[in-house]
Amino acid sequence: MLTHPAEQALALVQSTSLNRLVVESIEEMILSGELPPGSKLNEVGLSQRFGVSRGPLREALRALEETGLIRQEKNRGAHVREIKLSEAADIYDVRAGLDATAGRLLAQRITPEQLRTLRDLTEAMRAVQPNDIGRFHELNLSFHDCIVAMAGNPVLTEHYRRLCKLLALFRRRNLLAPMAIPHFAEEHSMIVNLLEARDGHGASEALFAHAQGGRQRMLKDGELAGMAHAG
Repeated sequence: MLTHPAEQALALVQSTSLNRLVVESIEEMILSGELPPGSKLNEVGLSQRFGVSRGPLREALRALEETGLIRQEKNRGAHVREIKLSEAADIYDVRAGLDATAGRLLAQRITPEQLRTLRDLTEAMRAVQPNDIGRFHELNLSFHDCIVAMAGNPVLTEHYRRLCKLLALFRRRNLLAPMAIPHFAEEHSMIVNLLEARDGHGASEALFAHAQGGRQRMLKDGELAGMAHAG
C-alpha cells in the first residue's frame, strides 16, 4: 500500500503513462488499417499483446471512445467506428473552416523557417510519381497538419487532428486520381505563396476551397460506390 505522497504521485504518473501508451498503440492500429472500421477489439488479445491487465485496457478503450474512434455497446464489446458518407461530409465542412482559420492566423506570423518547411513539402509533392498515391497522401496530410500546428492555436490543432482521425476511418485512397497529383501539388504551392505574401484572406479562401474540393471528390466517389453496390 502506498502511503507516502511521492510514492502515490509516482504510481499515478506510471499509470497515466501506461494508459497513454496503450491508447496510442490501439489508435495506431486503427489509423494504419490493422483494425479496420467495424472490426471488434478483442480485449483478451490486446491485453496479452500490450502486457497489461484488463483494467488499464478498458481505461484506454474509454478514452478512445471519447475521441470517437471506437464505440462500445453492452454485451457486444468495443468496435472500431464506421463513418457514414453523410457524417464524413459534415466533418469535411468543419475541417474546411478550421483549415481556413489556420491559414488566416499563420499568414500573420509565418517565419522563414516555417516557409522553408512548407516549400520542402510542396517540392516533395512535385517529385511524387503520378501512380504513387500513398506517398502523396502522406505528404498532403503532413502539409496541412504543419499549417495548423504553425498557426499557434492549441485548441484549433486539437480539434483539427481529431477530425482528421475520424476522416481516416472513412477516407478511401482512390479519391485522388493519379493524373491529378501535379494539379494538387500546384494548389499547395499557391497556398504557400499566399502565406509568404502574408495574405491572410487569400490563404484562408484558398485553403477553404481546397478542403471543399476534397469534400466534393469524396461525395462523388461515395455516390459512384453506392451505384456500383446497388447494381
